Amino acid sequence: MAWFRQKYKDNIDPHAFPGNGTFAHGIHPPQCKDLAADSPIEIMPIPDKVVLPLLQHIGGPCAPVVKPKQTVRAGDLVGMGEAYVSASLHTPISGDVLKMAVTTLANGRHMQAIVIRSNGEQRTGQALWDIMFGGKWPQKEYQTLSPEEINAAIHDAGIVGLGGAAFPTHVKIDSDDRKPIEILMVNGCECEPYLTTDYRLMVEAPDAIVAGTMLAARAVRAKKAYIGIENNKLEAVESLRRAASGAGVKIAVVKTKYPQGSEKHLIKGVLGKEVPLGGLPSDIGVAMTNVATVTSVARGVMRNIPLTHRVVSVTGGGIVQPKNLLVPLGISMGALIAYCGGLRKTAARIIAGGPMMGFAFTNPDTPVTKGTSGITVLTHEEIRRVEQTVCVRCGRCVDVCPMNLVPTKIAMASRQNDFTLARKYNINACFECGSCAYICPAGLPLVQLIRTGKAQIAGAGR
Repeated sequence: MAWFRQKYKDNIDPHAFPGNGTFAHGIHPPQCKDLAADSPIEIMPIPDKVVLPLLQHIGGPCAPVVKPKQTVRAGDLVGMGEAYVSASLHTPISGDVLKMAVTTLANGRHMQAIVIRSNGEQRTGQALWDIMFGGKWPQKEYQTLSPEEINAAIHDAGIVGLGGAAFPTHVKIDSDDRKPIEILMVNGCECEPYLTTDYRLMVEAPDAIVAGTMLAARAVRAKKAYIGIENNKLEAVESLRRAASGAGVKIAVVKTKYPQGSEKHLIKGVLGKEVPLGGLPSDIGVAMTNVATVTSVARGVMRNIPLTHRVVSVTGGGIVQPKNLLVPLGISMGALIAYCGGLRKTAARIIAGGPMMGFAFTNPDTPVTKGTSGITVLTHEEIRRVEQTVCVRCGRCVDVCPMNLVPTKIAMASRQNDFTLARKYNINACFECGSCAYICPAGLPLVQLIRTGKAQIAGAGR
């Protein structure tokens, strides 16, 4: 039974963790997760080819280490992350390397890519699931590994954050004596509407999540580890509680609100601590990661399997049969949509990710990358159309902004190319959650304006 249909308590156990389970401001958009929540993860068949962009993460692109006509096996290194903030790339399929190509990512950026044509010689179906998520995941084996060994394995596996930001994980959990980490926080909130990727992993692969959490905690030398889950996901809560029993990993059930999955707001809800404006969780002794990411950590460290696949939700009212799929990186998003029965006649917009923070795209050849958490297809009815007018100074964007910013002032400064003023209003503190645009009665494209302003500031080195 989907958690969407379960009744859940609004009160949070005050003795389970230091925080009060929530944060100031935020919104409560329709969750729409019942579309795919009851769909167990299916394994996609091997595609004819994959297109692997050289940049699938924050930081510098990786450099190709294979040449056309070369034969590779699934899991082989094909791109080396040479910079510290970078991540290596491994092929998810066995086959022959074709000529380099240029592909367009969902955010519109053009990127060089390695193209590999499949020869079909690899694990698939249940055999692939078993090696990635199944079997036993020892809870004490991590104690024999040093933090340096764990981090090196994460680096070699090319693991990045799978919650959307795609920050190289070996950098995020690299221990630093100048900023000692006391607590590891693992994000299982998945507050973005429609998406159920993390939910299904928490239900179906809890042992891998707990094993990866303990490995990541040891890597950063954390004394405590929490997995934060919103209180609308009771089946996931119970699944993780069973897996974490006796492991020393605490399950923190927080209130359902968007954007509870933001690292700063989950830290506030669970620990009651404030991350300084412009600061990082490490500034207050916290390291942050995601439930899907720690499953990759468990595979990379315990089974020597690099990041080659990820779970993607294909959902929305415009999809014939919403599903959660384990897919190889580099497969086209059009192939995922076709596997789910294709688009309904009412489909109006295709989004990489969720409707709040995702990117609309139209090219079915757009490849799945490490940061692709979902494909959401909205219908004309699901798209809220508000005629764009002028700001009426209602202040609703200020009321809901979880970062205590004034979004309309930032957006208008960006529209006028007044970047000095935009910086004065802390434009870079905005993480583009979309709460302001969702609530705006004037229909202003606040997030798009802020996103454009940030890009121009970064491009000009201002």
